Amino acid sequence: MAVADAGRGGTSGGPSGLDGERGTTNGDAVDLVRARAALLDPPPGARRLGPAALREALVELHDFWLSSRAAAVGVGEGSALVAVGALGRRELAPYSDLDLVLVHDGRGRRGGREQISQVADALWYPLWDAGIGLDHSVRTVGEAIEVATTDLRVALGLLEVRHLAGDPELAERLAATARQAWRAGIRQRFDDLVAATEARWSRSGEVAHRIEPDLKNGHGGLRDVQLLDALAAAQLVDRPTVDVQDARRLMLDLRVELHRRAGRARDVMQAEDAHEVVANAAGDLGVTDRFDLARALSGAARTVVFATDAALRSARAALPRRGLAALRRAPARRPLDDGVVEHGGEVVLARDAQVSRDPALVLRLAATAARTRLPIAASTLHRLAEAAPELREPWPRAALSELLALLGAGEGMVDVVEALDRTGLWGRLFPEWGAVRDLPPRDRQHVWTVDRHLVEVTRRAAELTTRVSRPDLLLLGALVHDIGKGRDEDHSVVGERLAAHLGKRLGLWPADVDTLAAMVRHHLLLPHTASRRDPEDPATVERVVETLGEDPILLELLHALAEADSLGTGPGVWTPWRATLMGDLVRRCRVVMAGDPAPGPSPLSEDALALARVVAANGRPEVSIDGDGELTTITMTVAAPDRPGLLSRAAGVLALHSLQVHTADLGEHGGVAVDAFTVSPRFGRLPEASLLREDLVRVLRGSLDLPARLAAKERDYDRPGPAPAPSRVVWFDDEATGAVVLELRTSDRIGLLHRVAAALEAQDLDVRWARVSTIGSSVLDAFCLETAEHEGLDDDRRKAVEEAVLAAADAGLVAPERSSAG
Repeated sequence: MAVADAGRGGTSGGPSGLDGERGTTNGDAVDLVRARAALLDPPPGARRLGPAALREALVELHDFWLSSRAAAVGVGEGSALVAVGALGRRELAPYSDLDLVLVHDGRGRRGGREQISQVADALWYPLWDAGIGLDHSVRTVGEAIEVATTDLRVALGLLEVRHLAGDPELAERLAATARQAWRAGIRQRFDDLVAATEARWSRSGEVAHRIEPDLKNGHGGLRDVQLLDALAAAQLVDRPTVDVQDARRLMLDLRVELHRRAGRARDVMQAEDAHEVVANAAGDLGVTDRFDLARALSGAARTVVFATDAALRSARAALPRRGLAALRRAPARRPLDDGVVEHGGEVVLARDAQVSRDPALVLRLAATAARTRLPIAASTLHRLAEAAPELREPWPRAALSELLALLGAGEGMVDVVEALDRTGLWGRLFPEWGAVRDLPPRDRQHVWTVDRHLVEVTRRAAELTTRVSRPDLLLLGALVHDIGKGRDEDHSVVGERLAAHLGKRLGLWPADVDTLAAMVRHHLLLPHTASRRDPEDPATVERVVETLGEDPILLELLHALAEADSLGTGPGVWTPWRATLMGDLVRRCRVVMAGDPAPGPSPLSEDALALARVVAANGRPEVSIDGDGELTTITMTVAAPDRPGLLSRAAGVLALHSLQVHTADLGEHGGVAVDAFTVSPRFGRLPEASLLREDLVRVLRGSLDLPARLAAKERDYDRPGPAPAPSRVVWFDDEATGAVVLELRTSDRIGLLHRVAAALEAQDLDVRWARVSTIGSSVLDAFCLETAEHEGLDDDRRKAVEEAVLAAADAGLVAPERSSAG
C-alpha cells in the first residue's frame, strides 16, 4: 500500500507533513514522528492497519523521509545511505531503532572527510532531536569490512544492506563485498557465532514454552531466523523453509502489536498483553483467543528451534576443512545399539537397519540418543517418519522397554522428545498428545506449556526413581499426569480415562493399568490436602487413605510424582516447607495403612510448653527462634496471652522485620496462645528474638502503629513491577472434618498476611491454621476458619468474608480485577 493512504492527508505519494513533490523535508524529523503517530492511531473513520500492512507502511514512511533528507543534505555521487537491521530487512516495528550506514568512497576532494561528517550530522541530528532510536556509522567500504572482521554484530548487519539514497553502485559494492567476506571467513567465525547464539539463548530463554517469551532474542525467536539467513548467506545451508517464514511473519506481527500497545519498543510479550493483542488483531493473526495465540506462537517458535538446531549441525558438517583436517578420513560409523550408529556426531540408522520391520526401532534410536546426549540426524528422523511402522496394541515388550529407557534418561530426553514431536513421530506414539501440544497453562505459577511441562516433570521424575518400588509407573505417570488438559472436563477425570486406555495400549498388566490411571486421577490429592486441609486431623488422613484404597505403593508413587510435578512447574514451587508438609501427611497415611490408628495432632514441644509457662507466669509475650541466620527457613514460636487479633499482630511484627511467613500453626496451652511460624528472611539476616518480642509488646499495648509502619515499609522496599494478577478467593468444604477453608490467590506484598488475618478477625472468625505459599510474585494462602459458635458459614456470611479479604489483599493497589470461585 502507499504510505499516503495511511497518514492524515498525505500528498503526492508522501506521508502527511512531508512534501513529496519537492523531495525535501522541513529539516527536522518532527513530521516523521507525526506521520508515524498517524499510522499508529488513525483518525476517526480511517481503518486501523493490520500488523503486516503497518510494517510495510512504516518502511515506506522511513524510506521516504530518509531518502528525501539524504538528497537534501548532499548524499549523492561517491556516497550512499543504506539501511541494515530491521529497516534493512523491511521488518520495521513501530518503535524499532534505525540502523543506518553512510558509506562513501573516501576519494572526495580535500576536506572530503570533514564534508561527509557534516552530511552525516545533518542526517543524524534531526532523528536524535525527535527522540528516534538510532544506531549509525560513517565508513568507506573497506572500513566497514574491516570492522566486520572483528565485530560479529556488524558482520551480520552488513548481510542485510539495503540502498536508501545516493550512489546505488556503492551500496551494491558494500553488500557484495560484505557477503563475500562472510563466506570466506565463516570457518574462523563459526565457533564465535555459535557461542554468541547460545549465550543469547541462556539469557532470554525459550520462546515456545515460556509464559512471557522474548520474541526477538529467545530461543526460537526472530534472531534465530536471522541466524538461518546468515548461514544460508555463507552457503552452508539452504534458505529457510516456508514453515520458518510463516513462523517469522507471526512473530513479526506480534512484535508490531506489542510496540503499538506499549507505545515503545517491546520484545517480551507479557501475560497481560495477549488479551489486548487478540482483541485488536485476532483476524490478522488468525487466532480466536489468547490461548489460541499462545499455541500458535509456541508452534511457530518450535518450528524455528528445530530448523536452527538442524542448521547449526549441518553448517558445522559443511564447513570447508583445511590443512591436516582436510586429509583426515570421513568420520567412522560407531555402533551404538541394534540398528543404531553414531556418524559425524549424530545418531543415525545403521546401513542394515530394517526400518519397516522393526517396530521398536524408533524408540530404541530415541533412547540411544537420550542416553548418549547426541542429536538425531534430520535425515534419519524424516526416514523414520516415512517408513517406520505403526505400533500395534498392545505394544511389544521391547518397545515398552525402550520407551522407559528414553523416559529414564533424564535431561537427555528433552531434546529427543522435541525432535520426535516436530517430525510427527511422537504424535504417532501418543495420539493423546495433540490436545496438550503448545497448550498454554492457565495458572501463572507454570512457566512451561503443558506438553513441555509433562516432559520436564518426567525429567525430574527420572531423578526420583530410586525412591520408589515401581520406577516404571512413576515415569509413565509423570509423562501423562496432565494429559487430560485442553478439554472442557476436569483434567484429572479425563486424564484417568486416557491413562487407562494408554496403559492398555502399552501392554501393561491390568493391575498396573489401574495404578497408572489412579496416579493421574489423584496426582493433586497430596499437594492439595497438605495445603488446604489439616494433616494433623485424623479424619483428613483417613480420607486420603480411603481415597487411595489403602494402597501404599500408590501413596509412594503419588508422593514422588507430587515432588516432580512441583519441580517441573517453575522455580520456587517446591520448597523445604512444602516438602515437610507433604512428608508429614504421607507419614501419617503410612501409619494408618499399616493398621495403626491415625496419629493425632502433634503435641506442643517441650520448648513451646516452657515458653507458654513463662508467659502464663509473667503475662509478657515471648518469642523463640529454632535455627540461626545461616538457614534459609526457620521456625519462630510466638507465645502470648490468648486474645482476639493475636495472629494479625504477630504476622505484622514479622513483616515489619522483613520475615516472610510460609506456615502458621496455631496452638493453645493454659490460656496462652502458642503460634509457630515457619519463616525466612526476605533479605539480610534474622532479627534478634528480643527485638521481635519488644515490638510485639508495643503492638499489643497499642503504642506501635503497625498499619502505618507497614505502609511506610512497603513504600520503601516494594519495587514497581508488572501489573498485579487479579485477586481470587476459593472456598473448600472438607466433609470429613467439617472444616471450612478459604484460599486466597493474590500478588505478594509486605504485610499481606497481617492485613488478611485482621480482616478475618474483624469478621469474628478464628483461624485454626494457615498455609502460606509464595511463588515469585504470586501468593496462595489457605486459612482454616471457625466461627465462635463452631457453625458453618452460609452464603451471605461467605460473601461478606470474601469481600473483606479481597479488600485487605488489594489495599493500596489500583483497582485490580477481583474474582472468586467456589
